[in-house]
Amino acid sequence: MNLHEFQAKRLFTGYQIPVPYGIVAKTAQQACQAAEEIGGERWIIKAQAHTGGRGKVGGVILAQSLDEVDAAAERMLNARLVTRQTGAAGLPVNHILVEQPSEIVRELYLSLLVDRSSRKILIMASSAGGMSIEETAAATPEKITTTQVDPAAGLQPYQCRLIGFALELDNNQRKQLQKILFSLVDLMQSEDAGLIEINPLIITNAGDLMALDAKINIDGNALYRHKDLVAMRDIDQEDKREAQAAEHDLNYISLDGNIGCMVNGAGLAMATMDLVKLHGGTPANFLDVGGGATAERVAEAFKLILSDDKVQAVLVNIFGGIVRCNLIAEGIIDAVKEVGIKIPVVVRLEGTNAEQGLQMLDASGLRLTTASALTEAAEKVVAATGVAA
Repeated sequence: MNLHEFQAKRLFTGYQIPVPYGIVAKTAQQACQAAEEIGGERWIIKAQAHTGGRGKVGGVILAQSLDEVDAAAERMLNARLVTRQTGAAGLPVNHILVEQPSEIVRELYLSLLVDRSSRKILIMASSAGGMSIEETAAATPEKITTTQVDPAAGLQPYQCRLIGFALELDNNQRKQLQKILFSLVDLMQSEDAGLIEINPLIITNAGDLMALDAKINIDGNALYRHKDLVAMRDIDQEDKREAQAAEHDLNYISLDGNIGCMVNGAGLAMATMDLVKLHGGTPANFLDVGGGATAERVAEAFKLILSDDKVQAVLVNIFGGIVRCNLIAEGIIDAVKEVGIKIPVVVRLEGTNAEQGLQMLDASGLRLTTASALTEAAEKVVAATGVAA
């Protein structure tokens, strides 16, 4: 689960990580009131959306009067922010952050993420922070410094010094960096974060370090431990179908293709998608209904797939181990009748009561095509979209 910048900065404040003073607003009037409360003659206005690259598309601006604050808020709020990361659809902006401007001497980059291969926390830092960090990492990877934190030993002071020297910080700044790093590791472990990113981490004209931006991703599997973080979830920033799937304990990820896939088991789902690609098709989604799929869950999954306008055909591939295939067939028939299907559906069932399930589908009188083998099913669904296998 991603947090907005203003939410991440609230967490930073709780862990004594320095951030600029800012106030979140949901209307232009609130934005102007926030600017007056902050004081001064200039303010940074930031659109709040779960994407990077906001500054490159007008999502971060400097306002030098209350009229400019009002105009910026009116333009950003209730609009959609389109960046390279969001795609053409963009993301809605329902909040803006009005922030005190900072005098920037240098921009640095700092992030922590869970390195699953080593089972450690990976710290990444660079002296070339800011909006072009992706280009910097691709063109000059030598400017990226990394170190790993062993959960058993914890972060060590020498690792902080290593990063501090790589960032060319003076003695006082290295001490500040050490405090920030220890706080970030504490935050990551206490709040079950999978990623924390500060870009940029700035050096102010007073020589101090400050987190000018903040990005935090929380491990969704740990949210049951953090009701306060669950309250920060912004459904509007998520794919609607993915959010709907989560409500029914379905694992769903939207993709760009036109063949909907419904499978039980993540490994089988990946193999199914590979076969679709092998025969010339393109999956529209990853959908794992789980090894213990019920007829009701299959019905919900089916409706979820069909709600995607890009889907031109559906491939159902179910292995009946724990679940019986005749119950899966019943769920498919109920879902097709309820939704009123107008596109081809190819179903492959294997395992417990597979023959009975296929007979039920063939006798349903619905627009369903059955297959006894996975390769056959993949060929049929690709052909149904008009693409030669």
